[in-house]
Amino acid sequence: MNYSELSGKIAEKHSFLCVGLDPEPEKIPVHLKKYRNPVLEFNKRIIDATNKYAVAYKPNVAFYECLGPKGWEILEMTLSYIRKKYPGLFVIADAKRGDIGNTSRMYARAFLERMDFDAITVAPYMGEDSVTPFLSYNDKWVVLLALTSNKGASDFQYHSEDGIRLFERVLTLSQKWGTINNLMYVVGATRAEMLKDIRRLVPDHFLLVPGVGAQGGSLEEVVKYGMNKNCGLLVNSSRGIIFADSSEKFDETASAKAMEMQREMEKYLSGKLLSDNS
Repeated sequence: MNYSELSGKIAEKHSFLCVGLDPEPEKIPVHLKKYRNPVLEFNKRIIDATNKYAVAYKPNVAFYECLGPKGWEILEMTLSYIRKKYPGLFVIADAKRGDIGNTSRMYARAFLERMDFDAITVAPYMGEDSVTPFLSYNDKWVVLLALTSNKGASDFQYHSEDGIRLFERVLTLSQKWGTINNLMYVVGATRAEMLKDIRRLVPDHFLLVPGVGAQGGSLEEVVKYGMNKNCGLLVNSSRGIIFADSSEKFDETASAKAMEMQREMEKYLSGKLLSDNS
């Protein structure tokens, strides 16, 4: 899926919602424990309940790795379920990989070839040769960590040398490695005001923005500072949707929460279209 196709999907569904599939076993509703594979059943019901409102899904690989070999099977089965039942959705492996070139090639082969994800999150700390192997696949994406919302982000990401902060250097240099068709950036919603600085450096790239909802990020601020003429945003919500309810009607609640976000997004997209045409 290239830039124009992803932008088209956003326009078609009036949404730039990405749902994080992070199934913490202890938070899965008790009534699902009777199923042979409770985690997979949980994922399927969340997907069934939210696919009308989402353009993307983002399984965080850690929540599957922690289950051992069975977890990897669940991850692959979840991806297969989306591909077969809801083709055309954008699926991101939130794996945060990045290593020396040969190792990165193997990571890329695992997630972008063998499992056929559309995108993978990558850490840029080791530089160009650790990132470019992921960029060698047609119609696949690298989602590069740029400015994260965790407390420790200030340890490195804001470090300034000659007036250039480290995250700004990441944004500037990495544009030489990829294009708007295969490279997007992670920017935490809880630092939405920083999107102004980021957009000055990457006006056209897609931004994946986690942290709206349970982490306290504001969708309104993300749109205000981060939306470009083609939208250019994928806003992720995980816990605020998938764990909004632990009852037997958890999927209905997830659907309602996803619809609520989509309706707000539709409002912002309509306003953007109106302002662009005025």
